[in-house]
Parts: sequence; C-alpha cells; structure tokens
Amino acid sequence: MSSPPVIRPYGDTTGDGMIQVSFTLPLPAGKRGEGAALQLAGKMGIDPAMVVHARPIGEQHTFYVVYGRVNHLVEPGKVVVAERDYPLLAPKDVNAAVRARLRRKLVVVGACIGTDAHTVGIDAILNVKGIAGEKGLEYYREIRVVNLGAQVAVADLVAAATAEKADAVLVSQVVTQKDAHLHNTRAMSAAFREAFPPARRPLLVVGGPRFDELMAAELGVDRIFGRGTTPREVASYLAHTLAGAR
Repeated sequence: MSSPPVIRPYGDTTGDGMIQVSFTLPLPAGKRGEGAALQLAGKMGIDPAMVVHARPIGEQHTFYVVYGRVNHLVEPGKVVVAERDYPLLAPKDVNAAVRARLRRKLVVVGACIGTDAHTVGIDAILNVKGIAGEKGLEYYREIRVVNLGAQVAVADLVAAATAEKADAVLVSQVVTQKDAHLHNTRAMSAAFREAFPPARRPLLVVGGPRFDELMAAELGVDRIFGRGTTPREVASYLAHTLAGAR
C-alpha cells in the first residue's frame, strides 16, 4: 500500500496538525517561564499552543511539555532513509556462508569506546542471550566474538583488533552529550585507517540510539546501526559483506 503524497501529524482527530514537544528552559518555574515556553513554541510554528506540563529542575531550570497545532506538511515520498540492502538471514544461513567463503570463523571485536560505560547495547548484540528473543553473535558457531566491554581507549581497540586478526569491529556509543559519539567515532575510524592498509582494515561498524544511519561515509565507518537493531540484522550484514551471503 503506497503512502499518500502529503500527511499531517494528528493528536485528537486525523489531520488536525496537533503535536507535542518537550524542552528545558533555564528559567525558574512560574508564569514568566510558561510565557517564555509559549513564545518559543510560537517561533517554532506551533499556534495555538498550550503548556500542558511544567516541572522544576532545580531552582533555575524548568522542563516543559507544549501541545499545539502546526501547519507543516510531510511528504513521505521525499523521505530519505538508510534502507537495508542485504537479506535477513537465519543463523544457520549465516554460519553456512561464513564456513563456505572464509573457511574459518569470522572474528568480531566489540567495545564501548571513550568514557562510555553503557554496555547494554553492545552486550545485546554480542552476548549469547541477545535481545527480544534473538540470540547474540556468540550464538553463531562460525563467529568468534571478543567483547572488550566498556570505556575502551581507541588505541587499545586497535591493538585488540590487530592481535585477534579481526574481520569486523563493532562499537557502541550511547553517551552523546556534546556529540561525544561523533567525535569518538571519527577518532576511531582515523586510528584504524592509520594502523591498517585499506585491504587489511577490519570492517568498522558503529551503533547507538542517536546516530544518523546516513552518516557512515562522513564518520569514516562502513555501517551505522540505529535504535532497535537486532543481532540477526548485524550478523546478516557481516555475512553479506564479508562472506558474500545472498
């Protein structure tokens, strides 16, 4: 079923243009702060707007939720996203492709780099327990996983990839304050390009909830996985890219 050429957001009835946004202002809670929130909403094109929630965050900041109408239209046909360009494979098919093409186990080194200590994402992809009913890459017989854990320095990641003769390096970044995930990814990709000739460089894959999947080339990596990625998607991508699975 094709999408309509244009659509509007809705809150109460279809096409009413109602949206809800939230933000924090460096103002104490009170009428002046709510007035500032409505002024900001108006400048964002939300009219009429109402403050439906205001919660103090300390003495000098307030979190607001504003509800109101916008006149903007969305054109689904012009939306650009990173589509999956490889088949989604069952574990047995991933194993068969790796065994037939590489004739050895595919080696994956994973880590959270920089100061990022949030290993939930990388563990969900790598650990055998996986996530949402899907087993992680450790479950695949033809994939050998080396999980370095959290707060791994880029130099240590490069050293581990070299020592393990990694085919792919998977990096998770959850901490995004001041674009830390972007800075860390650029530093990581630059380090690998300095340490390896192009023909021997491992596949570089990053993932996290705040990445734009269209930025892979800009960040110097081979693939970006966003929110909701499953182990099967990653395994299928590795098998397709490194073992020619179709």
